[in-house]
Parts: sequence; C-alpha cells; structure tokens
Amino acid sequence: MAGTMSALASCGLQRGVVRHSVTTSSRVSESPVSLAVHCSWEGRVSKETVSTSETLRNAACGLCLSLTLATALPSFAAQSNQVRLPPLSNDPDRCERAFTGNTIGQANGVADKVLDLRMCNFSNDMTNLKGKTLSSALMSDAKFDGADMTEVVMSKAYAVGASFKGTIFRNAVVDRVAFDKSDMRGVQFINTVLSGSTFEGANLEGASFEDALIGYVDIQKLCRNATLPEESRIDLACKP
Repeated sequence: MAGTMSALASCGLQRGVVRHSVTTSSRVSESPVSLAVHCSWEGRVSKETVSTSETLRNAACGLCLSLTLATALPSFAAQSNQVRLPPLSNDPDRCERAFTGNTIGQANGVADKVLDLRMCNFSNDMTNLKGKTLSSALMSDAKFDGADMTEVVMSKAYAVGASFKGTIFRNAVVDRVAFDKSDMRGVQFINTVLSGSTFEGANLEGASFEDALIGYVDIQKLCRNATLPEESRIDLACKP
C-alpha cells in the first residue's frame, strides 16, 4: 500500500525571537510528497510599532520559507511530482521584484520576504536580471527564455517546470536549485556553480556546462539524463 511523505514547517516571531521547525515523516519512498509552510506572528503591538512589527514579521516569514526550502526541497524534489507551495502572491508588482532581488539575500537563501516569480515572463531580458540575488525564489512555470542571467545568485531556488531555453548563466551561483521538469534546451552554464542542483526530467538538449562547478555525485545524476548532449557528456566526463 502506498504511504505518504510529508513536511511541516512553522515559523513564529515573539518578542523578537524567530522560531523555526521542520518535521518530516515517511513510510514509502516512492510516495507523493507534501510540503506545508506555516508562518505565524504572536504578540501585541501599539500603533507606533505597527510599521516595525510588520517589517519584522515579513523578515520572519521570509526566513521561515528560506529555511524550509533549504531543509526540505532538495531531498523532496528528486522523489516527488507534488510539492505544495504557498499560495501565489497577490502583489501586483511581484514579477518586477526580480529586478531588485532579495534585499538581504545571500548564497544561503535567506531573504526578508518571499520572492514569488511563479508564472512570470522574463523572456529575452538582457539587462534587468544580471547580477541580481534571487535566492530561494519560487520560479515554477516562469519563463526566462533567452535571458541574460550573468552573475546572478539563485541559490536554493525552486524552478520546477520553468523554462530556461537559451538562458545565459555566466559566472553565476546557481547551487541547490530544483530544475526538475524544466525546459533547458540550449541553456548555457558558463563558469557557474551548480553543485547540489537537480535536473530530473529536465530537457537538456543543446545545454552547455562549460567550466561549470558541479559535484561528482551531481555529475553522475546529470549524466543519467538522456537528453544531455554528447558534447556536454564529454565536458562532464560522463561514463559510457
């Protein structure tokens, strides 16, 4: 009988203290995965402190999601077709926020607010994404076709089902990103950090990994992708 695998994360801010926890349960490895993220805010605030409290709450929620993605998604993405993400942001300018990036985002994926780029279209953008920090961004079903993402920092992002046809990643940090089931035909990873990233079910026809930094185990997984071009197999030293 098929079992279930689930992850529950909760995050709260009370008297300036952030509390974060992640719990998982598993019975059968091939069963669907469920990921639930809950962020709560406790405590009373005066009118004078509403603005500060709102900022702290956003920071706590962003940190909660970042920690949850870092803890849960890398291992779940390779095992499941189902990951339950937070509701789509109702911010009318959520796509444009990519042009600013995470205000305190780092390679560790910490951000002060969730960067929701799902279903956004950045096709052929040659200037606005270069050098931006998009750590822990949600990118499912987004389009980056033909975009220049030189020196972008995209650590721990969730890009399952996104499109990166002909996207240029040069001197970028794209580690621990879930690219599963993405369209990556002709993508160029040039001198880019890719360790810990997953490409299960991704279309890698024409993809280039020139001077990319990839861990040995990650290379073995990447080489199992039947769409990986022969030239890239040689560059990655894939075994026959």
